Amino acid sequence: MRGLVGDIPVATGSKNLYIETYGCAMNLADSEVVASILSENGYKTTSDVKEADVVFINTCAIRDNAESRVWGRLRELRTVKKGKPDLIVGVLGCMAERLKSQLLEKEKLVDVVVGPDAYRDLPKLLETAEDGEKAVNVLLSREETYAEISPVRLNSNGINAFISIMRGCNNMCSFCVVPFTRGRERSRDPHSIINEAQDLYEKGYREVTLLGQNVDSYHWKNEETGEECNFARLIEKVAEINPLLRIRFSSSHPKDITDEVLYTMKKYENICNYIHFPLQSGNSRILNLMNRTYDREWFIQRLTKIREILPDCGISTDVIAGFCTETEEEHKDTVELFAWAQFDFAYMYQYSERPGTLAARQFKDDVPEDVKNRRLSEIINLQHSISAAKNKLHIGKTYKVLIEGHSKKSTDDLVGRNEQNIKVIFPKENHSPGEYVHVLIERSTTTSLIGKVIIPKP
Repeated sequence: MRGLVGDIPVATGSKNLYIETYGCAMNLADSEVVASILSENGYKTTSDVKEADVVFINTCAIRDNAESRVWGRLRELRTVKKGKPDLIVGVLGCMAERLKSQLLEKEKLVDVVVGPDAYRDLPKLLETAEDGEKAVNVLLSREETYAEISPVRLNSNGINAFISIMRGCNNMCSFCVVPFTRGRERSRDPHSIINEAQDLYEKGYREVTLLGQNVDSYHWKNEETGEECNFARLIEKVAEINPLLRIRFSSSHPKDITDEVLYTMKKYENICNYIHFPLQSGNSRILNLMNRTYDREWFIQRLTKIREILPDCGISTDVIAGFCTETEEEHKDTVELFAWAQFDFAYMYQYSERPGTLAARQFKDDVPEDVKNRRLSEIINLQHSISAAKNKLHIGKTYKVLIEGHSKKSTDDLVGRNEQNIKVIFPKENHSPGEYVHVLIERSTTTSLIGKVIIPKP
């Protein structure tokens, strides 16, 4: 997600801030925290990089492709800076800690490098950069959650918003760099989360997505009073703010999503009937090498339990093709599990080794690129056929849809999502973004449902 910057000034200061965000929703939430911190120090956001006094690239280090895009963009900005010598260019987020020396010294592309736990230090770091010195702070924290900072909603439609509920990750999946770039897991005070959600609702927002590297392991405790809150209780508290406020969450780790969470979802209509449930591989040996802490059979049992409690739940997943030492038979296990699981949607990638991870240190990336590509294509083709077939099953059904805006293809059509997180398109008529409507589905594509607004029978 490149170029997500504020379209509403956040301060009347004399300096312009431009932020480009790459990667996941957590990175976007971090960009909103950065904009808030700097708005208190004389910066306003701009959507035009040519107007900027400071350009920040908020980076993603999860996959090699994401890093490559960032390097390319930084080299573009070096050219821009030649014509504007006072421009400050900085790198935020996940690439900062791992590549600080290369960014500052070898490539000499940036003036400021700041890790995800050091954003409060940005005003001081920018002062250092303005004096012509390189500025860096990539220290990780065991306490920082930015709990009391009210994020500036960047590029907001005024309807959907992200709320970060925790930071870091304690899962040491062998392929993943997140524990090294974002630090240990810590949960945010639930009262601050509820207050933020309440404020968003009062400002007209109608959907919030609770974010964390692994939201289901959310656990907060006040050591002085003994008050505790787990994820099931948190989503219940947010759901009780108002029935018109929809709640989604991302992401989940299969080992942590409890029956308590599932039954809480079932209890509240405004907690969306959708779970992201990352598989990564359908073979038990590969899952063990990935350090996923579950095997194929356990995953199948847990997915079966979800559908038992929430029969209409939309379920998406992640998968990595061609992990270290994966054989053809082990790849087939993943294909077979996909065919059985019938996921509604999947994020599908081929393995790319990330420096510093357990896999990079212990395993050889020995599956040839052409084999990775072919295996990934097989998974993608299967999932596309599953998604198309599953979407056809929605034809003739009626869904409650929160309108998010106009369709990309026509201003005569509106678009929103149903609670299963499927995009729904329908004629605009006299409806507006932010409304809830009931849509009768008349046809479908691989990714969308198309229908018309109806008045439901009492």
